[in-house]
Amino acid sequence: MPNSKEVKEWFQKAEDDFEGAVYLSRRRKKPLPDLVCFHSQQAAEKYLKAFLINQKTTFPKTHDLLFLLDLARKSRPDLELHRELFEYLNPYSIQSRYPGEEATQEEARIAIKTIKKIKRIMSDLF
Repeated sequence: MPNSKEVKEWFQKAEDDFEGAVYLSRRRKKPLPDLVCFHSQQAAEKYLKAFLINQKTTFPKTHDLLFLLDLARKSRPDLELHRELFEYLNPYSIQSRYPGEEATQEEARIAIKTIKKIKRIMSDLF
């Protein structure tokens, strides 16, 4: 578990987004795949930011998972092995927010599988 108060707060926000994505993915009536994908991306973003703060690495305000991953790789080069997971979720920070770019149930299913993997990876870093 993270040490500093700020890292714990970011990590908890990531956990909240993770739990929200999982909860929403279980809805059978009126499914919300956009929200599942969005919260999955948000969880990944906040796990990365918690890790970066823990490493005392500064970062600008951004939702770009690949940019954040590149910063994290400076202290953990092995994170590159998981780039495809972050690539999958990266578009959902914006894509699911606007009409005409709706996520499908299949995309939401893959997003949940992806964020579960990312959660395990990132949790192991603390």
